[in-house]
Amino acid sequence: MHIFASKLNYMRLPVILNLLLCAFLSFSSHAQYTDVINSNRPGASKSAYSVGTNVLQFELGGRSVTEKHSLLQEDVSGFAVNFAARFGLFWEQLEINVDLDYQNDRKTINSTSIPQEGNRANFRYFAIGANYLIYDPYKSLEDEKPNLKSYHANNRFQWSWLIPAVSIYAGANYDAPDSPYTPPLVEGFSPKVRLATQHNFFNGWVYVMNFSYDRIGSDDPEFQYILTLTKAINQQWVVFGEIQGINSDFYADNLFRLGGAYLWNKNFQLDTNITFNAKDTPSVFNFSLGASYRFDFHDDSKAIEKATREALEEEKENSN
Repeated sequence: MHIFASKLNYMRLPVILNLLLCAFLSFSSHAQYTDVINSNRPGASKSAYSVGTNVLQFELGGRSVTEKHSLLQEDVSGFAVNFAARFGLFWEQLEINVDLDYQNDRKTINSTSIPQEGNRANFRYFAIGANYLIYDPYKSLEDEKPNLKSYHANNRFQWSWLIPAVSIYAGANYDAPDSPYTPPLVEGFSPKVRLATQHNFFNGWVYVMNFSYDRIGSDDPEFQYILTLTKAINQQWVVFGEIQGINSDFYADNLFRLGGAYLWNKNFQLDTNITFNAKDTPSVFNFSLGASYRFDFHDDSKAIEKATREALEEEKENSN
């Protein structure tokens, strides 16, 4: 910040503009909070950033379930509901969250002379944990300061874009006894960890990577990766593409998602997506609709007051 402010002085900016820029950059470089809702939907990946302190956010989605297993001659059809609650607590970097997925379906076995049918219902997963941002490349804006003399300099490729924000997640997963969606003999609580990275590129592109290790210490631990690329079309519409890799002894697959989201207002988002895979053991095709809403109790007054005070002190030092 000292280098940035001193260079602005050399450009002979008006003092008030200097102060406003310093205050804005100082505040934005230390904050997780955004003016509009920051939802993990419509994809399955998790952002590296939290929702911001004193922000309570709910994310809900429903999807159709259609699976066909050619080898076992089994069909599954039904619906599922995904729900997440997120709350920014103590620090801007910290978020506690609850994430669950409940499925209700009908399974048909066609390998017998008379097809056998049965209803199933249980949680696919139920997890509670905390996410913490350990590195934010945008906190230091020296390399991203505006070039007041060149439009092209402000819009060219920046090598700093290759450095992602990084967060870590630690929590516990609960598997219900005798669930048809989890490995046999795996039940109760088990640890879960995740590493998330996020690149915010120019012109509305965002690239998120998740690497998670679930059911640690159980008879069937699971590794997952999720790669998500999102593009903002305008201030209200975004589209995305995603690949999710799952690897365990119980289930392995590569799932693909395509979809988009619409920002209804700064606190409310609607979304949709389709999920499919490229195999038939089983084949998967799901259609999802969802929504996200936040209750915004975030207070920026202290942060702005502090940033303005620091900018005034810095301006006073530079004028001496």
